[in-house]
Amino acid sequence: MAEHMLYRYNILLWCLCLFCFGCAVPLEKPLPPLVPVSLEDCPSFQDDLDRQSLEQAALRSLEYFNRLPEIRVYKVGKADYSVAELKESLSTFLDLLRSSASDEIFRRRIRETFDVYKSVGSDNEGRVLFTGYYAPLIDGSLEETEEYRFPVYRTPDDHIVVDLGMFREKYQGERIIARYENGQILPYYTREDIDTDHSLRGRGLEIAWLADPVDLFFLHIQGSGLVRLRDGTIMQISYAQANGHPYRSVGRLLIDGGKIAAEDMSLRSIKRYLREHPEEMREILNHNESYVFFRIVNEGPVGSLDVPVTAGRTIATDSSFFPKGVLAFIRTQKPVIADNGTIESWESFSRFVFNQDTGGAITGPGRVDIYCGEGDVAGIMAGHMKEVGELYFLVKKRK
Repeated sequence: MAEHMLYRYNILLWCLCLFCFGCAVPLEKPLPPLVPVSLEDCPSFQDDLDRQSLEQAALRSLEYFNRLPEIRVYKVGKADYSVAELKESLSTFLDLLRSSASDEIFRRRIRETFDVYKSVGSDNEGRVLFTGYYAPLIDGSLEETEEYRFPVYRTPDDHIVVDLGMFREKYQGERIIARYENGQILPYYTREDIDTDHSLRGRGLEIAWLADPVDLFFLHIQGSGLVRLRDGTIMQISYAQANGHPYRSVGRLLIDGGKIAAEDMSLRSIKRYLREHPEEMREILNHNESYVFFRIVNEGPVGSLDVPVTAGRTIATDSSFFPKGVLAFIRTQKPVIADNGTIESWESFSRFVFNQDTGGAITGPGRVDIYCGEGDVAGIMAGHMKEVGELYFLVKKRK
């Protein structure tokens, strides 16, 4: 008891010093999300994919930057880079890629030409968690039938995006999603409102109809997909808007509830549990109040930069920490998938990628989502990816 009282006395004395005498211990300043890397600490820049996909992804980021004012500024670490500089970085990267006679020469020229920044990760030591996402192929219909009963919605006409920075400077960069009803601005409908209470039915918003509510739910999670219609044609759909409610993980819900062990958690295990327990399905799905609205695209899937994403080359990050469209480099592990769809082993890999997408669950400097492609094999890879690695960004050196 005496020790406890002495401890409280010492704390009180420290607080008096802090507020009355200004002798507080200075707090350590938080690190920026990206810190510069010396030449000796640069990664090797070994790349496990083909050059064609790398060039295609680079051109798509360049397409994004070409739409922006050249004086707009992006922050990389503590440095500010204009759009003009970031465009020059991509053009230089493409020139090196096309003109280097060998991979070894290409890697050497990259080290000579670019400044490299490393993500501080979730622990300020560079720890980054990598997951995967993909574009599922799902059977669907343009009309509602007895089999196809679950709608894929386009953005409703009462969906409002409010830029709070227009009203108060302190809210610069913040926004809310709302709807207008009877003279009031209200939060937009939740997943339960839309899927259980059918708040959007009868408004002509349906793009297509699916047969399985689980497929629809995971289409929302992935943010894009392919719908195979009854005549065999394929409709490509991509993210258009969301309802503004926060993403809540049903995987975490199932782990916390003792439904699935943490070590067994995967996309496949969640789907299996939901289909084996239909009486719990609606409550579990409604736990994630976030809801996605889609649009039909000619070439896709399309990421948050409004350019098509590239399998293996596009990453999704938190855009409040990392610059959009910029060249990056990753090191982590990936599953080796057998012909029967099982995971044979895991292998380390590294490659150049581009920051071309975002995601509701991808928050902070320690999270990256890799676009794995389309279809079942990509789904297996995406569903099992949950690996720690490193994330770097590259910008051309200033003269």
